[in-house]
Amino acid sequence: MIKALFSILVFPGLIFVGVLSFFAEFADRKLHARLQNRIGPPWFQPFADFIKLVAKEEIIPKEANSTIFQIAPVFALASVITAFLYIPLWDTRALFSFDGDVIVVLYLLTLPTMAIFIGGWYSTSLFARIGSVRAITQLFAYEIPLFMGILSAALLADTWSLYGITVFYNNHPLFWLSNIIGFFVSLIALMGKLEKVPFDAPEAETEIVAGSFTEYSGRFLALFRLTLDIEMVAGASLLAAVFLPVGLNLPLFARFTIYLAEVLFIVGLIALLRTIFARLRIDQMIRFCWKYMVPLGFIQLLINLVLKGILSR
Repeated sequence: MIKALFSILVFPGLIFVGVLSFFAEFADRKLHARLQNRIGPPWFQPFADFIKLVAKEEIIPKEANSTIFQIAPVFALASVITAFLYIPLWDTRALFSFDGDVIVVLYLLTLPTMAIFIGGWYSTSLFARIGSVRAITQLFAYEIPLFMGILSAALLADTWSLYGITVFYNNHPLFWLSNIIGFFVSLIALMGKLEKVPFDAPEAETEIVAGSFTEYSGRFLALFRLTLDIEMVAGASLLAAVFLPVGLNLPLFARFTIYLAEVLFIVGLIALLRTIFARLRIDQMIRFCWKYMVPLGFIQLLINLVLKGILSR
C-alpha cells in the first residue's frame, strides 16, 4: 500500500511528472527564444510562474457557473496525470498496465480539451466562449490523425497494450522506420492538442485575449497551465514509448537517461516547429488536418497492414 502510494504521488507519479513538466516547459520556452535570437527565461521561471499564480486571488465571474468553473481545471489535471500513469517510461511496464490501455490513454488525453471547453463556456465571457468553440473545433481535426498514427503502430505490433507495443518494437527495433510517417503525424497532432503555434487559435492573445482562460486567475489558471505542461510530457512520453525504442537490455540508469533524452527531443521538435510556422486560422487548421494529416495517417495504416500481412506468412 505504501509503495503504491509512493509510486502514484512521488515517483514516477505526481511529483516526478510535475518537476519534469516544469523542466519541459523551460526547455520549450528557452529553445523557442534562442531560435528567435532572444535570451529566454531562467530555468526556474515555470515553477516561479506557478507559485505566483497559486498565491494570487481567484476571481469567479458573477454570471459564471461557479461549480463547473472551479471543477474544470481539477478534472483536466486529474485526467492527464492518470494518463501518464499508464504510459511505459523507461521500462516495458507502466505503473498500471492492461490490454487495451492505449485506447484508455488516448481517451484520457482527450479530456483536458473537453474540460477547457466546458470551463471557458461556463465562464460566460464572450472571449472565453469563442476560444472554447475554437478548442473543441480543433479537437475534431487533430484527434483522428493522432489516433491513426498511434493505432497504426499498435496494429503492426498486433496488440492494444502499450506494454505489448513497447516489447514488440524493442525486439524489432528496425520496424520503427516503418512508422516515421505516423510519428510526424502524431507529433503535429500533439501540437494541436497542446494549442501550440501554428494551432494556437483557441488562445490567440492578439485576437481573443486568452481564449478559454480569459476569466481564469489564481490557482485555477495555475492548474490549467500545469495541465498543459503535464500533457506535453505525457504526449511526448507516449510518442517515445510507441515510436522510439529504448533498448531493454541496457542498465536501468541508461534507460532512464534515454527516456529523458527522447522526451526532450520531442519537446525540442515542438519548439522548432512552432518557431518556424505562423498561426493558422481555425478553418485553415481544420483543412490542413483533413486534407493532409488524415491521408498521411491512412498511408501509415496501409503500410503497417502490408507489413503485418508479410510478417504473418
